[in-house]
Parts: sequence; structure tokens; C-alpha cells
Amino acid sequence: METSEPGSICSQPLDRRKLLKSALAMAAASGFMRAPMKAEQKVSANAGNNQSGTRPSGSDESATASWRKQQIGFQLAHEQFTVPELVELGTGADRAGFDLLAVSDHFQPWQANEAHSGQAWVTMSAIGQRTNRIRMGTTVTCPTFRYSPAVVAEAFASLSLLYPGRIFLGVGSGEALNEKAATGSWPKWPERSERLVEATEIIRALWSGEPVAHKGKYYEVNARLYDPPSKPIPLMMAGNGPKAMRRVGRYADGLITDPKTWIEHKAEFEHGAQEAGKDPAAMPVFIEQYVVVGDKQDVKVAAEFWRFGPKAWKPYFNIRDPLTIEQRASAEIPLEKVHADWAVGTDPEVHVKCLSDLFNSGATEVHIHSGQPDQKRVIDFYGKEVLPRLRKAA
Repeated sequence: METSEPGSICSQPLDRRKLLKSALAMAAASGFMRAPMKAEQKVSANAGNNQSGTRPSGSDESATASWRKQQIGFQLAHEQFTVPELVELGTGADRAGFDLLAVSDHFQPWQANEAHSGQAWVTMSAIGQRTNRIRMGTTVTCPTFRYSPAVVAEAFASLSLLYPGRIFLGVGSGEALNEKAATGSWPKWPERSERLVEATEIIRALWSGEPVAHKGKYYEVNARLYDPPSKPIPLMMAGNGPKAMRRVGRYADGLITDPKTWIEHKAEFEHGAQEAGKDPAAMPVFIEQYVVVGDKQDVKVAAEFWRFGPKAWKPYFNIRDPLTIEQRASAEIPLEKVHADWAVGTDPEVHVKCLSDLFNSGATEVHIHSGQPDQKRVIDFYGKEVLPRLRKAA
């Protein structure tokens, strides 16, 4: 049996009391979700300069317990698999009992050897047609360059009408391999972050179904969505560093991050939420956890596909070419460092403990991500061995 390296949140001895506590919590719910803006609400001409972190005036609160309930998700990696394969994997995850599908949204893969880059929204729509309950959303969509915020608002409104209550939107400030590659535009992070904040304001305003007259720092929109969402859509935001974590707290409905960032910068997220007058304990927290169901060889194969991980946000996200990222990652990052914090092995308790620890740290959803080619092995193992153990304790 393989386990994560010491120091990982998933590498400490199994605490059955904590496990029971976590599993029991999975049966509970304490919700958070904001509703679209009230009727006749418009975004003012200077809305793009709003720095308060609050919703535009006229918004109201609506609790949605089900999005705060602890959930277990499965990552669908468009970088590594074709759209038809991902549709099969998504429907398989639904049958296995996963609660949610986290769907990567890329124009190119991170590394050239991953070899794929299908369109995420198409995949979600196809899976939705073949399933009845599993939730889906992007981790994450960049709504600022290759997609305009108005188009993102329209697409996710349509998805939510097809699959009411099952869709969330995750947004982020992007990577050069997607945005620069597709548009040629790639400004410095402060501008990309400002654009993201303004884009979320536009998306929320359009989701109200009311006319929007927005003239901000980066975008001008004069339009309305004639088919707005019938139910609120959670607008989650990615955070991979202290500034981004504070931004998420201020401007988003919830957080998408990784275990290391969550542990190190949780306080920034909380401070950002408090600055905006929100309760961080009432906001969903989605965490991506890498896993491998197998032995040392399975780990090596998976890690080669995701070797860039330890330096994804410093400096590889600024590189346009996936082949360059792959070559640099192979030269600069030891393979052992790539999988040091992964949950690895065929002992179900290793995986149960890892998820339990993350839930105990404050996560409300954990989506597992396995880079191994045999994704069905992971889905079957979790469906038969891991998910029942977590739920049986409850």
C-alpha cells in the first residue's frame, strides 16, 4: 500500500472519532446561496469600479442548504480525456454515487502529453441528458478573455434551465495557455483580477433577467437575458494564493482551491468575506484532492501527466505553450514532489481518512482527481469501497 508523504493533510494516522464526526456531518445541511438581483435592478454605469466586495444594491439573500452539505465529487479532466470518454466517466460517477462533477475548462491542456482539450460546457450538457441527480460545474471557467462575461452568463443560465438545481459556475482569472493562446491578450495579474471581479458583477446582473446597462473599466454591456435561470446558480471562484483567497471571500458565493492553499491561506478567505459583510462559515468550500488507486507504477504514470502541479501558479500559468510547460516541468520538478500530497493505495481507509481530514478542516465538498489512465478503476473503487464507508458511519 502506498500513502502520501509525511506532512500532507492526508498522511496522518486515522482518527476514527474525526472520521465519525465528518461522516455524520455529511447528513446535515446548513446552506448558503445568494439569489439573483431583484426585479428591475440594473447595473449602474460605474458598477465595474465597485470595490466594496458586496453585491450591487437590490440583491437579496436566499439560503440553499444543499450547496453547503458536504459532498464528494469527481474531477473530469478535459486535458487528459476526450469528450466522449468524459461523458462515459461522468455517467459512471453518477451511478457510483458521487454527488458532483468538477469539470475543467481549458482551450489547451496544461502539458502537451495530456493531449486533449474538449469544450467543457458541451460535456456537461451531454452528461446532464444521461443523468438525473449529479451536480456539475466548472473548475474553472475564465469569463474575461476567450469567453466574455455575457456569453458565460447566457451559457450557464441555459444549463441551469436544462438541469435545475444541478449547476454551479466556477470562475478564475485564467492561464496563458488558454487566454493568451486563444486571444493574444495576457495582461498582468492585477488587471486580470479586476476583470474577473467586474465579470462576476455582469454575470449576476444578467442572471436577474432584467435589462443591464453596464459601462465599467473593462466591459460595456447593454442587454438582458430573455431566458434567465429559474433558480439561483452558485458563483464560485478559484483562489490559489493569499490575494486571490481574499478576493474570493469578498466577491464570490464560495471558494474553489487545493488543500495546501486552503490550510495556509484560509484566514485570507475569511477576512475577505467579513470585509464584505458575509459569514465565511456559511460559504461553500470546494477542494480538489489528487488520488491514485493502485501501486507505485500507477503513481508514476499519473504524475507524469500532472507534473506541472507544484509550479502551476508560479510560474507556469504565464506560459502559453503546453509543450514548454511539459519540458520545463520534467526538468525542474522531481516526480516525488508531484505526488507527495496525493492519497495513494488500494486500502480504502487511506482514501476515507484523506477526505475525512479535508472535511474536518472546513471543506464542504472534496472532488477527487486521479491522473491515472484507468479512470473507471477509480470510480468503481470509490463507489464500492470509499463512499459507503463514509456514509455508513453516518
